Amino acid sequence: MSFRSGEMVKPLLKWAGGKRQLLGQLISRLPPKWNTYYEPFVGGGALLCELYNLGLLRRAVISDLNRELINFYRVVQSSPDKLADALCDDRFKNDRASYLAIRDRFNAIRSSPGRDIERAALFCYLNRHCYNGLWRVNQSGEFNVPFGRYKKPSMPTADQIAGFSRMLANVEIMDVDFAEAVKGARAFDFVYFDPPYQPVSKTSYFTGYTAGGFDAKDQARLAELCRRLRERGVYVMVSNSNMPEIRRLYEGFEIEVVGANRSINSRASRRKGTAEVIMTSYPRSESRALAAG
Repeated sequence: MSFRSGEMVKPLLKWAGGKRQLLGQLISRLPPKWNTYYEPFVGGGALLCELYNLGLLRRAVISDLNRELINFYRVVQSSPDKLADALCDDRFKNDRASYLAIRDRFNAIRSSPGRDIERAALFCYLNRHCYNGLWRVNQSGEFNVPFGRYKKPSMPTADQIAGFSRMLANVEIMDVDFAEAVKGARAFDFVYFDPPYQPVSKTSYFTGYTAGGFDAKDQARLAELCRRLRERGVYVMVSNSNMPEIRRLYEGFEIEVVGANRSINSRASRRKGTAEVIMTSYPRSESRALAAG
């Protein structure tokens, strides 16, 4: 079932809301087996990497509406050596002035054809040096996350990029709406949805991931799509915040509450554990029940 080469691959990006902390919970709820794996909100790709490391991938389709993220993955897939060289740029220093200059350059060339490798390198630098690995854009689509002030932020090595590229060899990469991304899903395929979470309070509502945001109508549209996929025999797993409105949307699914620590607050003392839900279209008794790691 696997296209794994025996190496261990890790995400190349820091990603706010990423699933590294929940990998054990997600892996224990995998379907027993599947054909193609789909991940329409791929983000940092933590689960994708773990499935590869466990030898549980054969073919995958990933997507995200963040076009700069998708450009990064496409460059990693097709030109890992060129990206590794570009990341050695002398401009990539760990100070606020350098960060702001790179951010301005990135915004000036975003979506520019013919600059894919430079955009991918700038994107990676900003991701590793910005505040908490956030991706946030203003209404004009400009990246506006402040400098992170880390003492020694790391950048992906050439070997790490090459390994990630090998993982992507049999992965189709798309930049389309989540419903479009899973149009090809058939019975016994597996789809994992990790959408922007329903806010737990008014102050926590984060809408800047894309200029259009992800609102309650999108949450309802996603839940309806999950029901249609279930009717087609597709295995579906969804993660979201533990909110009554979310649990109502997925009534009839297997719903389990899990804990996760989130680190968005600038003060470590205020970073508290939060309750999240993992919802599946199949009963837990049919899950693979593997331990991560």
